[in-house]
Amino acid sequence: MTRAPVARKATGADPYAWLQNRDTDEVLDYLKAENAWQAQQLADQEALRETLFQEIRGRILETDLSLPSPWGPYLYYTRTTEGDEYARHYRCPRPADDSQTVDESAEQLLLDPNALADGGFFSLGTFSISPDHQRLAYSTDTSGDEIYRLFVKELASGAITALPFEDCDGSMTWANDSQTLFFGELDDTHRPHKLYRHTLGKDGAEEVFHEPDGRFFLHCYRSSSERQLILGLDSKTTSEAWVLDASTPQDAFVCVAARSEGHEYSVDHGLHGGQWSWFIRSNQAGINFALYHSAETAAAPAREHWQTLVTHSDTVMLDGFSLNARGLTLSLREGGLPIVEVHPQGLPAYRVQLPDAAYNLYVQDTLEFESDKIRLRYQSLNRPPQVRQLTLATGEQVVLKETPVLGVFDADAYVSQRLWATATDGTEVPISLVVKRELAGQPVPLYLYGYGAYGESLDPWFSHARLSLLDRGIAFAIAHVRGGGELGEAWYRNGKQEHKTNTFGDFIACAEHLIAENLTTADQLVISGGSAGGLLIGAVVNQRPELFKAAIAEVPFVDVLNTMLDPDLPLTVTEYDEWGNPQEPEVYARIKAYAPYENVSAQAYPAMLVIAGYNDSRVQYWEAAKWVAKLRDVKTDDNLLLLKTELGAGHGGMSGRYQGLRDVALEYGFIFKVLQRA
Repeated sequence: MTRAPVARKATGADPYAWLQNRDTDEVLDYLKAENAWQAQQLADQEALRETLFQEIRGRILETDLSLPSPWGPYLYYTRTTEGDEYARHYRCPRPADDSQTVDESAEQLLLDPNALADGGFFSLGTFSISPDHQRLAYSTDTSGDEIYRLFVKELASGAITALPFEDCDGSMTWANDSQTLFFGELDDTHRPHKLYRHTLGKDGAEEVFHEPDGRFFLHCYRSSSERQLILGLDSKTTSEAWVLDASTPQDAFVCVAARSEGHEYSVDHGLHGGQWSWFIRSNQAGINFALYHSAETAAAPAREHWQTLVTHSDTVMLDGFSLNARGLTLSLREGGLPIVEVHPQGLPAYRVQLPDAAYNLYVQDTLEFESDKIRLRYQSLNRPPQVRQLTLATGEQVVLKETPVLGVFDADAYVSQRLWATATDGTEVPISLVVKRELAGQPVPLYLYGYGAYGESLDPWFSHARLSLLDRGIAFAIAHVRGGGELGEAWYRNGKQEHKTNTFGDFIACAEHLIAENLTTADQLVISGGSAGGLLIGAVVNQRPELFKAAIAEVPFVDVLNTMLDPDLPLTVTEYDEWGNPQEPEVYARIKAYAPYENVSAQAYPAMLVIAGYNDSRVQYWEAAKWVAKLRDVKTDDNLLLLKTELGAGHGGMSGRYQGLRDVALEYGFIFKVLQRA
């Protein structure tokens, strides 16, 4: 090819709307042409990409055993094997001394996703062992569209039954009889809207619950105590929960607290003071949530019986909680960092102490309800993930497993920092940064990542692949912009709806701060984001293109105005609480003012790599395709503009671990090409 593909411009308000005609020859030919152009433009990097792939792969222990989880008479675990894309699932008898030593001679293979994938796309949804340990319920997606098939495997015989249900969301929840399964069904907009009950050995399924409001998703789960089933109904701003005794699955769910606009709450069941109790996390006393309890005196804990257990704080966010028979664990956020606070039964509370200034920490596994221990997962930008066992009563921590980094690696060879940028309104915005120690404080090429949506917290994480950037002198940073949850609920609310532009302004402020502090230059700054983070990237390259050398946008939500105007598309109605409903004139004007696709203009843009998934049900492939087509038509520069559409994948890209590494190698190769570095 001698020139980039040029998309046909049709008449009408949206000249590239024809790209939404899925599966037509014209659309597929255009996407394939863009893929060919991308491959041609990066063809000179084929050797570098292979070097990067092998380099990253060489750091990973490809044959490894996960940390076993004890449950009942077994240890459950996974094993990865060199050359395989997916981990296999196993169990073995639990040792009499209650150690975590796997007996390979007695282990049982439960599921092999490699065989199920057969070389194509594969995503495992639910993997759920029945309470009597006799059966495995699992769900699979083989296209990336997040529509799942349901299966039950008899573990004694190996017999597999495919359940005859369509449009499933992939969830499968056991009742305590180990015969009854609850599963969710998707509506035409890809929203879980119905819950069904199926009894093994019987035909069909019974509808248990239907949620007609398009803003609400439903999901069913087992309580920590294993004694209750909980049906959660959640929009972006409002919640409702229903509960059912797990030993009587044929009964009806009972409502805990009827939905009230703006009231968000979640429910669990455990022990309080030695008595079976309900636990409720609710924002009824303030936006950062408080925790309540209620005695198990009725089928559901009516709201008037809730008693405060942890009061609301203006400065500390209660992100969540975990229950064991011997303690309550709170997941908090304070000062932009995650905090784990343990309340052992009958003993003083304490906070878990950790070595790094900026880190990622969460409760990974509460083990069995009766366990006196929990497992924490801890990592930082320069420290590989650790699984730490915490004894609830004493606070003693033991590192059970640290993800190995093969080859030469020293965590102290890299400096991890927490910086603060100042937004135009005076708000201090946190930045997490890592760089090779000898380059700290110098202007080096820098990769700046951002998200900032849905209240999600983008805590620092370790990456084997990222070492290939750091060791080549490229720094990595995360902009913790408003719209995320890093600094609590107010941080989220100040980056959504009418405040959405704060997200973009914060990201620009972070970039400017990194340049002003002489940590990088505009000619060395690469930015990246995916999904709603792709919207962020699209907005800031429209607003300040001269600030960035290159941009990467993965499955980017860039056609936000047109998408939000179409309530028939998957997820649109549920997103009104995040972005607003553009059917309202003032919301229309607000979104139109920042929507990346709408605001492409005749100016010079940074070099750009855009990735889409053809089967993506969350962000449709055409958002990226239309955006790139418009950029090609109007931008005034000759910088690289590449579109790659994964024709066999969805929102998460290709599914296998080696396929994922090749995707990273492609992205890094693009960065090195633009920065003219090997």
